Amino acid sequence: MNKITKNAQHWISNKLFRGFLWAINQLPYDQRLHLSGLVASRIISPLTGTRRRIRNNLALVMPELPKAKSQQIVRGVPYHMGRTLIEFYSPIEFSKRIHKLKFSGAGLAAIEQAQSEGRGVMLITGHIGNYEAINAAFVGKGYQIGGLYKRMSNPYFNEHYVAAMAAIGEPLFERSRRGMAAMVRYLRSGGMVGLILDQRMNDAPVLKFMGKPARTAVSAAEMALKYNSLIVPCYAIRDAQGAFEISIEEPVEHTTPEIMTQKLNDSLEAQVRANPEQWMWTHNRWKNAGNQTLDD
Repeated sequence: MNKITKNAQHWISNKLFRGFLWAINQLPYDQRLHLSGLVASRIISPLTGTRRRIRNNLALVMPELPKAKSQQIVRGVPYHMGRTLIEFYSPIEFSKRIHKLKFSGAGLAAIEQAQSEGRGVMLITGHIGNYEAINAAFVGKGYQIGGLYKRMSNPYFNEHYVAAMAAIGEPLFERSRRGMAAMVRYLRSGGMVGLILDQRMNDAPVLKFMGKPARTAVSAAEMALKYNSLIVPCYAIRDAQGAFEISIEEPVEHTTPEIMTQKLNDSLEAQVRANPEQWMWTHNRWKNAGNQTLDD
């Protein structure tokens, strides 16, 4: 595919997506969230084959699930992802609700102490619930959270994607050499940074996640050790009414990068097992780690 054709495809797909966003944003907030979830679950997921990916991952790590529960998760995951997408692109309404939420868990006091001492804090989460709710909740309490993001391959998408993130909270750091350097400076100056742990990195060490080998980057733990930063697991889990509970766990003790990262994996695993429909099972988390996986 030549560059002109690819650019045209990017432009068209962006126009279609922006048209969808415009149309759905004409609805009241709660209605648009529900409708986007239904569209993702009943239309997009079957067409794109993501249901098969979810089933394969569930069969690998949770084979004991009854068929009915597995089917519930297969339908529920894209519904949750559809809601999350529109929450992300409704930053004003989303932030207003999240700012009112209270934190739970034992880690908040440690974060407050670290910030009072000028010590950097790394908030570690995964693709479960809505991680942007963590950012919005801290911003609502007067904190500033730095976020790391990967530039999207579609440049038209990337423009509004970054703008939506910035509307929830700043500063933002692109996943590049320059962006990483800026994030490190921010962390060393005593800032708070939010990072997502559960993305597969093909050159990362093999640790355990959900009882299976999974390549997991240890870079967050390495930075925490190098810059004496607090490293804290935290989650924003959706409740039955569609609101969120912001859970801040105790900081992970500084030991070795592998031990610390395994504890982070274990923390996320507990959340996934408790709320399986809210985790992004569409990602092949266990690929290239020696598992006998089913074909995608």
